[in-house]
Amino acid sequence: MGVTKSAYYAWDRRPESNRSKRKKELTKKVKHEYFSNRRIPGATKIARALSTPNQPVGRCSVANIMRENGWKSKVVKKYKATTNSNHNLPVAENLLNREFTADRPNQKWVSDITYVPTDEGWLYVAGILD
Repeated sequence: MGVTKSAYYAWDRRPESNRSKRKKELTKKVKHEYFSNRRIPGATKIARALSTPNQPVGRCSVANIMRENGWKSKVVKKYKATTNSNHNLPVAENLLNREFTADRPNQKWVSDITYVPTDEGWLYVAGILD
């Protein structure tokens, strides 16, 4: 590696720097704050929670620590209603009227759809019953 033995041993015997000690301590605090809040908060909220008037904690420092350790905040989106039932548009007539029994196949069909959230996006599931 192109390093002399004496330089390696000098580096090895050197005491830990204050900066390294502060970073290890901050990493412990960030880890505790992150996992005690169910891995939801991001760097901004963690930095705000750890900051005191005497010792401020920077958002970028927290973000770097989180990036180095692979900690990412969970994004919790608010519920958004997508159905508007208050309208004057025509509504399809209910032909079955909850009468689901049939004499033979292909007389009455019912279907429904739903959405399933996944890590890769939404999956759309459709079901059809004869």
